Amino acid sequence: MISWKEQLSGRIPEQLGGEVDLFEGQIELKKQGKIDDKIFAETRLRRGVYGQRYDNGLRDDGTGQRPLTFPCGDLTKGPDTVWDAPGMMRIKIPFGKLTAEQLDVLSELAEEYSDSILHVTTRQDIQLHFVHIEDSPDMMRRLAAVGITTREACGNSVRNVTACEYAGVCNTQSFDVTPYANAMVQFLLGHPDVQDFGRKFKIAFSGCEDNPCGLVTFHDLGAVARVRDGKRGFRVVVGGGLGAVPVEAKVLAEFCPEEELLPLAQAVSRVFARLGEKQSRARARIKFLVQKLGMDEFKRLVAAEREGLRYDERWTAFLEDLHATDERPVRKAGGIPSDASARFRAWAKHNLKPQAQDGYYVAVVKLPLGDFTSAQGRALSDLAREYTGDSIRCTVEQNLAFRWLSGADAVAFYERLDALNLGEPGAGTITDMTSCPGTDTCKLGISSSRGLTGELRKRLSVIQEDLDPAVKALRMKASGCFNSCGQHHVADIGFTGVSRQVGGRKVPHFNIVLGGQWTENAKSYGLVVGAVPSKNVPKAVELITKHYLANRNEDESFQAFIARVGKKDFRKVLAPLQKPPSYEQDPSFYSDWGDPREYTIGDIGVGECAGEIVPFVEFGLQEAEQQLHDAQDALDAGQATAAAAGAFNAMVTAAKALVRHLDVQVKDDPSDVVAHFKTHLHDTELFHDPFAKGKFASYLLQMHGEKPYENADREIAHRTLDEAQLFLEAAHACYQRLTQSRAAVAAE
Repeated sequence: MISWKEQLSGRIPEQLGGEVDLFEGQIELKKQGKIDDKIFAETRLRRGVYGQRYDNGLRDDGTGQRPLTFPCGDLTKGPDTVWDAPGMMRIKIPFGKLTAEQLDVLSELAEEYSDSILHVTTRQDIQLHFVHIEDSPDMMRRLAAVGITTREACGNSVRNVTACEYAGVCNTQSFDVTPYANAMVQFLLGHPDVQDFGRKFKIAFSGCEDNPCGLVTFHDLGAVARVRDGKRGFRVVVGGGLGAVPVEAKVLAEFCPEEELLPLAQAVSRVFARLGEKQSRARARIKFLVQKLGMDEFKRLVAAEREGLRYDERWTAFLEDLHATDERPVRKAGGIPSDASARFRAWAKHNLKPQAQDGYYVAVVKLPLGDFTSAQGRALSDLAREYTGDSIRCTVEQNLAFRWLSGADAVAFYERLDALNLGEPGAGTITDMTSCPGTDTCKLGISSSRGLTGELRKRLSVIQEDLDPAVKALRMKASGCFNSCGQHHVADIGFTGVSRQVGGRKVPHFNIVLGGQWTENAKSYGLVVGAVPSKNVPKAVELITKHYLANRNEDESFQAFIARVGKKDFRKVLAPLQKPPSYEQDPSFYSDWGDPREYTIGDIGVGECAGEIVPFVEFGLQEAEQQLHDAQDALDAGQATAAAAGAFNAMVTAAKALVRHLDVQVKDDPSDVVAHFKTHLHDTELFHDPFAKGKFASYLLQMHGEKPYENADREIAHRTLDEAQLFLEAAHACYQRLTQSRAAVAAE
């Protein structure tokens, strides 16, 4: 029987395959205790591999709990425990786009390596939980074979680039932002200028100003499509973010021409990498750099950086074919049958959106807490093949959108969804809530956001047809801690997990956040009006909505009502709910939603959303070490030419890391690396070793010029391995001298 590795051998792109091989080698080094814990932690995070929480031993799926058979442990504690604790894999889905084949593979991986649950995140990613780290390279290879990478899904990197799920089919867009988002993804993935950030960096695209789909205002970099005098471009904003203290992004360019979008993003990245905070993770996001410098100075620095950039053909190459990302329908357009059932029409009211193309619709599949099963995933991919083609999008509201559904097929599509238990109506209404993982799996979770939203969904779904339209239109979002992964600041009614102590016992609470605005790309952020015991939150929602309906002016929006009456009014509404009963009166208040145990926050650990701050040069030197090890293995296997070539590549990798550490722009081409190494490190004697009188540096220069590795025998290969080992030792010494020199300058 042919193994899956043999079946995929020709389908895995060489670059992606090499990256997975490298990560697998790093795992092996970690098992042997030969790689620094801090470097390995950031390495696996940049490959999408997280640690996760295990103190509850259960995962709430919104309908009840199911016990897990996975061993407990902590993925971050070192070589003795890292292999005992399954973690989480985050899988990047650029701008949320999935093909039917990709959905099949994701579903297979969830079933074989996880708990058969796929989770859609608020960044349009897919997450699989309870994954063993030793399985991750094989999972990555199977993903690579269908064009998916986990690279830079986590860690101090450019995270998944998000975009409006209606891009290209929207009725209000200036133009389709899909090709631009795709170009940004391809350009920045693995780019040397985005490898030395102090924290994560998030980018979003929106096709228009008014709707919320892109949510650019709370991103590190956001681009809103604009047309000026017939020319395409973008309004570019920078420095937004949610977190504990949300900040609205500031305008960097009112109109950035399309050909300047990628170089502008590169210039911003270089300024952030050079000047952003590196010591304190709490202040290492770009929003703090913008605040520190002021917007005028930040603009000046970005403009100066842009002027100094080396030309890159990728800046504009994608503009030659903006239709490369276009989708094609697989069925003819048609109208919705006039005799459709009442159940279908109730679903279609909110879950079916007409496209700009007549006779086609976007069907939004409402997912409970962003989850669907492997079996549902395979059935959904079959639906896509039959009705919509490769046009599935993960949404920022943790749903799935199927584009290019013919109206003539809408009823049949819905009936198939309903048979999968995925035909729930109310997408984009108060019953369609967003939630972070909370205490289910996140080490920073304080209160159970998934448990709360599961309870609210259950209660509101029963009465949703009886809800006043003004209430039904509200958005609710929950985060288990202050980090706002559930985006609670931009909800009409948001919840953020906190803890209080009552009578010597801890009680799970949620801060109630009111007045956020989801529309106009998340125009404004709400404020906390008070903390309520978790078990009283459903009652709080009832009182808040009743107060709004009873006291609003005619057709007054929720945001306008709050602005008019003020937060003080709502504090009075919530006051009767804020004090929990004593433990003796009602012990249920002292446990969280979905967890019968007495509540505690003692299991909270160190979160991994930020990653360790590791200089990029250290990754490069570590990669060079592994390349040299692989070359040595090749020589042992009798592959002399491969061994010599590997030794040369190890030297180039180390040289490239050092050159980039000097903030010199260098391409991946070995000739460019060697030229800059000679200019900036050899000729300046920064690489000079007094004991070897500069000989170690000459090993690289001579090998590049003479290319002995092209037809190496065992003797030549052995010599090049020895020279490469000495070069790497000198590279480490050079890096240490550079670090000491910078520290001395900083101290003066």
